[in-house]
Amino acid sequence: MTGKLLAIILVVSAVLAGVGMYYLQVYGFYYDVTARPGQDVSLLAEGADDPEPISYTAFRAIDADSSPIRYRACFETDLSAEDLAKFRQVENPEPLTAPGWFDCYDAVAIAEALKAGQAKAFMGAKNIHYGVDRIVAVTTDGKGYVWHALNNCGEKAYDGTVVGEECPPRPRD
Repeated sequence: MTGKLLAIILVVSAVLAGVGMYYLQVYGFYYDVTARPGQDVSLLAEGADDPEPISYTAFRAIDADSSPIRYRACFETDLSAEDLAKFRQVENPEPLTAPGWFDCYDAVAIAEALKAGQAKAFMGAKNIHYGVDRIVAVTTDGKGYVWHALNNCGEKAYDGTVVGEECPPRPRD
């Protein structure tokens, strides 16, 4: 009887721990970002140091304090390809996945649109957090998506290699 009881306790504990970890990864750390009209979506123009806001509607975003690359957003814009031509494009962008419940953002569909030329990716902001850039993709039909991605300095800083002089100094917490 004691062996069965211990086995049941062990199995129940494992199931509860698994459910808890799943919840924390998919739901627990995320929160809705409060929209700041006119400030949420911006792009970096060629040769500029500061991003400039663009026109957008239907903005939705999520973020988490547990990682600087968990930010995801969706929006719509009326800007044409000619309007977007002045902004710095990003080569080989890789959209990061979002939780399934954030249904406006589909990383696989965004990646396919980028490959097919139905969307273009732009630099939203450099070093939004140390070593993390904000990437903004806009499709030909005006749908937009935002995510954070590690830049070269961030990849080096987080994998433990020497950062080097080309990267800005890491901020002290």
